[in-house]
Amino acid sequence: MAEVSLQNISKSFGESEAVRNLTLTIRDGEFVVLLGPTGAGKTTTLRLIAGLERPDKGRVTIGGQDMAGAAPAGRDVAFVFQQYSLYPHLTVYENLAFPLRSPARRLGADEIDRRVREVARMVRIDHKLENRSTRLSGGEMQRVAIGRALVRKPSIYLMDEPLSSLDAKLRGELRLELKRIQSELGSTLLYVTHDQIEAMTMADRIGILNDGELIQLGTPREIYSNPVNLHVAARLGQPHINLIPEGLVPGGQPPKGTKTIGARTEHLEIHPGNGTANAEIDWIEHLGDQSHLHMRIAGHKLVTLANPYVPVMPGDKIMLTLKDPLYFGGDGQRLV
Repeated sequence: MAEVSLQNISKSFGESEAVRNLTLTIRDGEFVVLLGPTGAGKTTTLRLIAGLERPDKGRVTIGGQDMAGAAPAGRDVAFVFQQYSLYPHLTVYENLAFPLRSPARRLGADEIDRRVREVARMVRIDHKLENRSTRLSGGEMQRVAIGRALVRKPSIYLMDEPLSSLDAKLRGELRLELKRIQSELGSTLLYVTHDQIEAMTMADRIGILNDGELIQLGTPREIYSNPVNLHVAARLGQPHINLIPEGLVPGGQPPKGTKTIGARTEHLEIHPGNGTANAEIDWIEHLGDQSHLHMRIAGHKLVTLANPYVPVMPGDKIMLTLKDPLYFGGDGQRLV
């Protein structure tokens, strides 16, 4: 594996600046997730590392080697795309073996067979090796696509939303599989997604991208607990963070200049009204082991998680207070 470093990278397409002054290091053996909305520059960043795009300025290094002028084939990276891109006329075995049969690799048939069967077991597709790829389910096809990248043993794996087209159950299963495989191999992996659950559960560190800029980089806990601005605060958390004007809900000690308060579930305390109610339960979204309470206070809507057995009903008046919320200034930056 190898360390990957981007130093002051910028890339534009016509008038649109897809990546702007991006500096990022993915350490050897690290799992880094880039999280952001569509158009944030996530895929362009992957393509710049892979050599599929050339930066307008800045430098990409892999394993300490400057990649300026290096062709994609010379960068020793494996790219897993959002779509499976399997060869439909080939079996699973042949799809997995295909990258190893390149004349540049010069691997013998026994070594190819050993690697294919090893990776097939790793991604749990070994029972389908003789099947055509067209006879696989969506989850199986994605396992083959991931396996085809793993079999090459490159310096870095680049993955562009590889689970986004799968149903929720399969996404959950493959998240666990992918993290397990990365941990076992000690692989260097850069993963792109707009799914906060994928980012929180898989990443060693998360990079938040917006409009081509890296806004914050840190562990999932750091990003969640100490967001640098409103944009970052809104990227993580389920339900989404409540952004309310200062003074709307009592409690806390807002610093000077506070314009917006960020209140997650752990920042909201609900008490019986008892004649001092300041909010009302609008409706309750039952999710089995927990519920989302939708509340209204002075025309503003808030949502919080709650135990499904909390004795409240739609229409109930409650007293809502804050405990250690997040504070933001008029420019959206965090105030501590």
